[in-house]
Amino acid sequence: MPSVHLSEPTQNAIDPARVAKLFAHPLRVAGSEFLRREISGRMQERLDVLRIVPQVVLDAGCGEGDDLLALQQRYAKARMIGLDVSAAMLALAKALAAVKSPWQRWIGQFFRKDRTSLFQADFAATSLPNDSVDLLWSNLALQWHPQPFSVFQEWYRIMRPEGALMFSCFGIDTFKELRDAFALIDDAPHTLAFADMHDVGDQLLAAGFPSPVMDRETITLTYENAKDLVADVRAFGGNPLIQRRRGLLSRAQGARVMQALETMRDPNGFMPLTVEVVYGHAFKFASTRGVKDEAVVRFVKRG
Repeated sequence: MPSVHLSEPTQNAIDPARVAKLFAHPLRVAGSEFLRREISGRMQERLDVLRIVPQVVLDAGCGEGDDLLALQQRYAKARMIGLDVSAAMLALAKALAAVKSPWQRWIGQFFRKDRTSLFQADFAATSLPNDSVDLLWSNLALQWHPQPFSVFQEWYRIMRPEGALMFSCFGIDTFKELRDAFALIDDAPHTLAFADMHDVGDQLLAAGFPSPVMDRETITLTYENAKDLVADVRAFGGNPLIQRRRGLLSRAQGARVMQALETMRDPNGFMPLTVEVVYGHAFKFASTRGVKDEAVVRFVKRG
């Protein structure tokens, strides 16, 4: 089994209270919903190859509940559990069936109380029983937790033998253009140093998942101006680091960052923003701990 670094690097220590605050205002992150919907769709396609027929599905980081509805469509007889750190997001999920779209009102019939449970909890301390979840789903949420290895341990605990795990998170190259721009003005971390796919896979192994399949792809978003680019990065979650810069940038510093982004325009005149998406897929098999010759299967896709 490979060696695994279980502690978070000090330069990338996440403040859980800050994460809760950043996601306490749904309108603040609404501008990034387009990416979560896109990645959710790609994850749904990956479910097509699974033969599992789950009785209990957990969406860890369910947000306003869109993925729960999509999963309920796919697994109509399953019990759905939505978990999120944000009470405000969960309140939106509870109200989802009352939205104006006729299509979503029709889908809302699946969101009945006897099929869906919503609760607020830490990903690494769900309070769910051992071996109680058949399919554990998490879309672009893991990167905001300060101890992902503890999350994997908890997910392993609550998953049933033969259960499946499907998740996505941001990878190491995400927002690299903005990091490069801010590096011109100071040494403070202005965005997360997102995890490398290999490290994520190694942590899955260490948590007990045998032979996880890791995959990644690069999505390039383009913008006409730097203001919109920075606004989207904030909408994706912002900066929850303990070591983040607390004071405002000076006018000169702000102008330097914007100018650096201007120099990155592509031949068509657009500013690029890289988003690396890491996908993880694993099963929990009976008596897997201690199995020899475990390995991480990795794939790379660039878009």
